[in-house]
Order: sequence, then C-alpha cells, then structure tokens
Amino acid sequence: MALIARDRVVSRRPPARKGMDGAGFLANVRAGEAVGGHGMASEASGAAGRPARVGGEGRALPVLCVVAATLVLWYAFAVVLNAPWARDQAGREGRVLGARELVLDTMQQDRPRLPAPHQVVAELWKTTVAVPVGSKRSLVYHAWVTLAATLAGFGLGAGLGIVLATLIVHVRSIDTSVMPWVISSQTVPILAIAPMIVVVLNSVGVTGLLPKAIISMYLSFFPVAVGMVQGLRSPERMLLDQMRTWNASRWQTFVRLRWPSALPWLFASLKVAVAASLVGAIIGELPTGAVAGLGARMLSGSYYGQTVQIWAALVMASICAAGLVGLVALAERLTFAAMGGRR
Repeated sequence: MALIARDRVVSRRPPARKGMDGAGFLANVRAGEAVGGHGMASEASGAAGRPARVGGEGRALPVLCVVAATLVLWYAFAVVLNAPWARDQAGREGRVLGARELVLDTMQQDRPRLPAPHQVVAELWKTTVAVPVGSKRSLVYHAWVTLAATLAGFGLGAGLGIVLATLIVHVRSIDTSVMPWVISSQTVPILAIAPMIVVVLNSVGVTGLLPKAIISMYLSFFPVAVGMVQGLRSPERMLLDQMRTWNASRWQTFVRLRWPSALPWLFASLKVAVAASLVGAIIGELPTGAVAGLGARMLSGSYYGQTVQIWAALVMASICAAGLVGLVALAERLTFAAMGGRR
C-alpha cells in the first residue's frame, strides 16, 4: 500500500522540462520579460517604490484637512494684515471699531493688503463667468495666452530633455562633458536670464510667443533630462547582459528594454516639468511688457494696487497648473494600461 501511494504522489508531479535546467529556465523567463513585454519591464522598474493604494476617502480626507487649515490661516492673516488700515480709517472718522466691526471691515476692503478668500472667489467669478471669454478683462482669455506659451515651452523642453538624456546614457564623452553644464544651468536665476532672452530675441525680430516658450523650455528641460537619465539606466545588469547575449543592437535594447523601464521616471519628470513650464511662461510675460497673459494681469494689478486682481490671477495659474499635471497623470494611466501594467 505504501508503494502504491508513493507511486501516485510521484505521478502527480509535473513533468520536467527536457534540455533546460532551473537556471536556464529562469534566465529565459527574465529575458522574455525584457524583450517581449513592454509593460512587464516598466511595471517591474516602478513597483519597488510604488506606494500602496488607498481608498478614495483615505486620499480625500487629508486634502480636505489641508484645504480647511489653509482657509482658516488665510482668513486669520487677512484680519491681521488689513486691521491697521481699518483702524486708521476709523480713527480719521472719529470712530472706535469693536472686534466684530474690525473683522467685517478687514473682509471687505477695496484694496486690502491680503484679500480674503471670498473676495478672490468673487473676482474669479466676475472675470471668468460674468464677462465674455474673448474679452481682455476675462481671466480665461489671459489664461489661454499663458497656456499657449506653456504648452509650446513644455513640448520643446520635454523633447530636449529626452534627447539629452539619451545621448548622456549612450555616449560617455557627452556624459562627462554635458551633464555638469546641464546641472549648472539651473544655478542661474531665471529672473536674470528672462530679460536677456527677451532683449536678444527682440533685437533679431523674434517677438510674441517664442521668447516666452524659450524661457518656459529653460525651466522644463532639466527635470526631464535628469529623470530620464535615471530611468534609462534603471534596467538590471542581468537584463542588459541577456540583450547582448541575443546580439541585440543598441536601438533594440533602447526600444525593448531601456525605454519601457524609463517610463515611470519620464512621467514623474513630466509632472514637474509642466508646472515649471507654466512658471516660466508667466515669468516670460513680465519683462516683455505684454498686455495679455496671467503675468501681464499680475503686473497691471501691481501697478494700480489691485491686490484682489493679483490674487485672482495667482489662483487661476494654480488651477491651470493642477489641470496640466492632471492631464499628464491621465496620459500616464492610459499609457500603462495600454502596455498591460497597473499604475
């Protein structure tokens, strides 16, 4: 009976693969993931540092708490900063303000030092919904002018960053000579470079969108270049050796292994770069004397002391930045879904 039971257990074991030991089978599986599965390589490279998913309520509650704390602090600072003006005006009129009257006065000043949140919301409503979109008083119109330069600069910066990263990874002389200059380029303040770029381009007859796009590109190419260098160098040595064993060319190794592995780094860098592009576009509007754009809106508000107008433009810029980052995140999800991975 013991022999019969032993024979049954042995017969249930899976048949061994002929002509392939365990190490060879593992190597083929790993190499197959590198060459045949675009999504497998990218998912494996990004899984190590990927945080655990939490529910929608778990993610929304911290955000709501931060927003509520920000609003409370905003109102508190508005009262503190606007109170001296309210007391001064009341003293000139021979009045004494109580605590309630003081708070109410600080919330409805025409030119406050720090406008209250409801004043900014009212200005946003007045300049986005209450006026036609094509009007030069509309923040939607100004936001579109800035977004046009942002998207142009972001495209140029992302393309330049990817090209530089590819050359740095594959050409050692460029790695040792160009990479230090790429890092050093970000040590120069953009506020010092922007007027120089505008003046030089204006002297050769280049005006309008291109100077702002170049300034935006200057800020956006760096995170893409640095992130892509790390991403293209992220594949394991064993996978690179397996590609050499299969006599794969540099182009095949790049397309089949390096590029899929670098996608998590690419999209993380693009989220930073697109926000930096918006900042560059706004900065590029300041020294040009532009009459349209969020930067021009802020500048005109500073000339006439319209702090509510300045803050409304700032909030609109924040909304645009959040929307752009959300679009990059959506592109990331769609890309990994098409590759068979999960993000």
